[in-house]
This record gives sequence, C-alpha cells and structure tokens, in this order.
Amino acid sequence: MEQIDQFIATAVGMVWGTPMVIALTGMGVLCFFLFKGIQFRGFAHALRVVRGDFDNHDDPGEISHFQALTTALSATVGLGNIAGVAVAINVGGPGAIFWMVLVGFLGMGLKYAECTLGVMYRKKDGKGVRGGAMYYIENGLGKKWKPLAIFFSFACICASFGAANMFQTNQVASILNTNFGISKLLVGVVFAVTVGIVIIGGIKRIGQVTEKLVPIMGGIYFIGALIVILMNFSLIPETVGSIFAGAFGGTAAVGGFAGATLRTVLIQGVRRACFSNEAGIGSAPIAHAAASTKEPVREGVVALLEPFVDTIVICSMTALVILLTGVWKQGGNGVELTAAAFNSAIPGFGRYFVPIAVVLFAYSTLLSWSYYGEVATDYIFGQKGIIPYKIVFCLLAIVGAVNSLGLVLNFSDLMLGLMVVPNLLAVLLLMPKLKKETESYFSRLKAGKFKTK
Repeated sequence: MEQIDQFIATAVGMVWGTPMVIALTGMGVLCFFLFKGIQFRGFAHALRVVRGDFDNHDDPGEISHFQALTTALSATVGLGNIAGVAVAINVGGPGAIFWMVLVGFLGMGLKYAECTLGVMYRKKDGKGVRGGAMYYIENGLGKKWKPLAIFFSFACICASFGAANMFQTNQVASILNTNFGISKLLVGVVFAVTVGIVIIGGIKRIGQVTEKLVPIMGGIYFIGALIVILMNFSLIPETVGSIFAGAFGGTAAVGGFAGATLRTVLIQGVRRACFSNEAGIGSAPIAHAAASTKEPVREGVVALLEPFVDTIVICSMTALVILLTGVWKQGGNGVELTAAAFNSAIPGFGRYFVPIAVVLFAYSTLLSWSYYGEVATDYIFGQKGIIPYKIVFCLLAIVGAVNSLGLVLNFSDLMLGLMVVPNLLAVLLLMPKLKKETESYFSRLKAGKFKTK
C-alpha cells in the first residue's frame, strides 16, 4: 500500500508540474488576445447580467445568472483561499502573490471560454438542462470523442469525493477538534446531514442556498481581513514593494523563511492560482450550464467574475494579512499560518475567526462539488446513478472527518489534474466557434439588439 501511495504521489507531482502550469497560463494568454481582452471588455456587462438587467424567465435553464455565479464561486472559494495562499507564501515568499494575481487575471479569460462552451453545448430535455466539459467534448467535437468525455466525468466524480469532500471535512474536523475539542465524528455527521438536506433538492436548491451563503461568507472574510490590513496600513507600500521585488528576483532567506529562487516563486504563484479558481479544470461550466439564458456568451462573462472574486480579491486579502503582519518570516504553514496572522493583529481573533471561515468555505465547496459529481454520474450512468452517488457523497464526508486520507487524497488530486487535459484540448479545438459566438454577441450588444429591464 505504501508503494502505491508513493507512486500516486509522484504522479500528482508530474501532472501538476511545470507543463501543466505552462498549459494553463498559455491558454489564459491565448484567450486574452483572441477575445480582445475579455476581462476588460466584458466586466461591466457581466455586472449588469448578474444584476438581472437581461433576465428573461422564458429562457431555458434552472437557476439565475447570480445563482450560477454563487454556485460556482462556492466551489472555488474554499480552503485554498485560507490555507493555499499561506502555502504559496511559505514556499515562494511574497513574490508568489504577484504571479498568483496575474494568473488569476488570465484565468478570467479561460473561465469565460469554458463556461460559454458549457452553455453552447448543454443538453436540454424534459428533466432540465445538463452541461459541462463532458457535453462540449461530445457534442462540440463529435461522438468519436465520447471516450474522452467519459474519462473527464470519471475523473470529476473521483475529485468530488476526495479533494472537494473528504479533504474539506478532514480539515474542518481537525481545526475544530484542535481549537475547541469538538469530536471529529460529530463534525463529519453534521456536515453529512446538512449537505444531504440541501443536495437532495438538486441544483435549484443548491443555487438558493449559495446565493445567500456566498455573499455572507465572502463578506465576513473580507471585513475580517480588511480590519487587519487597515491596522497595518502604513506597511502597505513596503509590502507591495517586496511582492514586486520577489516576483522577478526571488526572495532571500529572512527570519524563519528559508528563501526561494525565482523558479520556485513563479511555480508557487501560478499553481496556487490554478488550484484556487479552477480555471481550466472544467468544473465551473457544469454550474454555469444550468443558468437560464439563450445566450452562451452572456453566461460566459458572468463566469469571468469568479477568478476576480476568488483570486484577485479574496486570495490577495489573505496574502496581505499574512505579509503585513510579518508572521510568514517566523515559520508555520497552511491554516495555522493564516490564523497566526489574524492573531498577531488582534490577540485571540484568529482562533475563532479562521475556524468560522474554514467551516463556511468548506461547506460551500461540498455543496457545489456534489452537483458537479452528480452531473458527471448522470453522464456515465444515467438518472439511476444519482441517488446512490448522493448517498455515498454524504457518507464520505464522515469518512473524511475521522480518517487520515493519504492515498485517497493523492488519487483525488491526480484526478483533478487529469480533468484539465480533456477540457483544455476541447476548449482549444472549439476556439474558432467560440470566437465567432463572441463576436456575434458583442456586435449585437453594441447595436442594442437586447432588451433590458
């Protein structure tokens, strides 16, 4: 068993290595130029769409644009925003944050591309709508590509069980047990029950919950981080300077920090952004495909807001808290480092604030990823597989809370990385159609062809 674990751990390192970083970043650059800076071109329009200015209740779909955004955000705004940023700084130093934000910006274009395709090639029938990378692989590229779509779906199911479920409950149970002595089994059971109550109602109920949960949890975290940042306001210029200096020259050893080469800084920043906002993985198109709209591009511009909120705003706030307080120089990693940063500003604050944020972020991730796995299950096994999938998903929340994950988590991370391969290939091959759809929509928008409220 130990040999298998070592083999899979090595495979994870290979899959999430430099070639993957180059592929994801390269696709982001391609999308920026091909869609004429969609990050700027579509941003203001996306806000209007989310506000409901273009809503039409007769359009096919099951949830609103705002619910689709919050559902996808609830999947990406997770422990990566708290623990992942701390890992990037611990290994790569302040400079890693520059590359994290830059790749988050490029990820906005890639997220636009894959989520537009999610709506273009979604499946509509009497049971509602289903979409995602598996559907634009098969329907966009042709039936001969279906084995690749099945492979993507299988990897998605595995990822939903591990990184998006058991890892989340494991971390929540660990921090609640350490800080407050709460039973890990109790944490697992509570998560399983509360998640089950929501996901039994499908995407409509998930959307109804996330549209309330995401603004609340995001707002709480933003305010908490802002308090710490404002308390250290005078250090911002120096900190920003260290971020830019480290981004292009590496970071020297300081305090308990061992130092980092430019390559390490670059890899850590890019990898953290990719893990955090999931641009290129192909998961978010599953949520956005359920949105009520006849215009794929309209939902695509909504999707580009995700990396902005997740990486550019929330991850940057976490990074500033860690850097401004100086705790990164003293050692520590993950959630503990982030909690120590909050504690250093307000004694005792991190002990309570960070666990609350972890619980909310983890719970929201379970909700959305349960739907991603559900759609993937339906694609392979049909409707008969959905109820068994949901039952297993809830039970695994308990397993994750009380057990050491090891092999399971490594396998899940491997599957998460392998989702990128068929997804990026499909996006690349469908670029001509995507570009045509983009230009058509924006020309009609400019001509005033769409009714607004």
